[in-house]
Amino acid sequence: MKQFSLIMAFSLLSLFSCKGYTDLSVQEFQEKLSGGTTVQLVDVRTPAEYAAGHLAGAVNLDWLASGFMDRAARQLTADLPVAVYCRSGKRSAAAAGALDKAGYKVYNLKGGYMAWTGAGKPVTTYEVERFFTPSGEPVEITLVKHASLEIRYKGLSVQVDPVSKLGDRVTDYAAEFPGADAVLVTHEHADHFDKQAIAALTRDGTRIVTNARCADMLGAGIALSNGDSTVIPGEIRVDAVPAYNTTEGHLQFHPKGRDNGYVLTLGGLRIYIAGDTEDIPEMAELRDIDIAFLPCNQPYTMTVEQLVRAAQVIAPKVLIPYHFSQTPVDGIPSLLPGIDVRLRKMQ
Repeated sequence: MKQFSLIMAFSLLSLFSCKGYTDLSVQEFQEKLSGGTTVQLVDVRTPAEYAAGHLAGAVNLDWLASGFMDRAARQLTADLPVAVYCRSGKRSAAAAGALDKAGYKVYNLKGGYMAWTGAGKPVTTYEVERFFTPSGEPVEITLVKHASLEIRYKGLSVQVDPVSKLGDRVTDYAAEFPGADAVLVTHEHADHFDKQAIAALTRDGTRIVTNARCADMLGAGIALSNGDSTVIPGEIRVDAVPAYNTTEGHLQFHPKGRDNGYVLTLGGLRIYIAGDTEDIPEMAELRDIDIAFLPCNQPYTMTVEQLVRAAQVIAPKVLIPYHFSQTPVDGIPSLLPGIDVRLRKMQ
């Protein structure tokens, strides 16, 4: 009888202590992130906590906000492991349990963000959005600032309009990012074109794609005109599309035919990076855009009203307003029902 009681007690203890996810120390967590397998990193703290600092490459899925699992389904795939963390490890443990029950393989950081920073590990403030190609390949977009982005796909880095310093916002590309496999530049204005940043990112084999003016200024690169296309590492197709002003009195800022926007096609996922433009007629020719980056700051680009019109014409699945400086963009989501508008720190 005593033996039976011990067996029952052990079985009950195992039942209640059993969990499908794995707790990892800071060192183990870091090794998991830097290993050869792609790991989907998730910060389950609030947006305010995330904005103050987070692990590089983490997307933000607030555990305390409603619809956590619905949001997780849009930004995660069950085909790849998930690594979660919060401030101390409590919220992430709850999130890990829920994700495990949904079929994800999950790792949880013991001690959370406090343990990570307490161990002197690096953090960043750059926001990250994660998407997937039709075949399930992850595409991560790091929102650096203003018009500067990094797109990561198949282990490759594509930098868009990298600029080291913009006002009081400074990016040390040599220290914060690996060398780029490709650099795309839309035009020569100082908030888009920075020789120092390009030099810091350039390594053997880096493909630089830009307009003719920037290629001349760099003395290097593939110069595309509107309507041209090329293929960069990762079998990413890049189509150069028009970007220009149409409002009288603003035409000198971005003359028609000089600057580029770009449409990137990555394994069937299509990303439109508009560059500095207003809502031009050529936008009606864009097809099957999954993610659109549209600028919003007159007199150089669009008003809010123009951006809304452009989004209605393009009809992307996801819209991220960028390059908006001091323009108030908070009201845009309510003006575009049916489009997933994501407001990020891209002023």
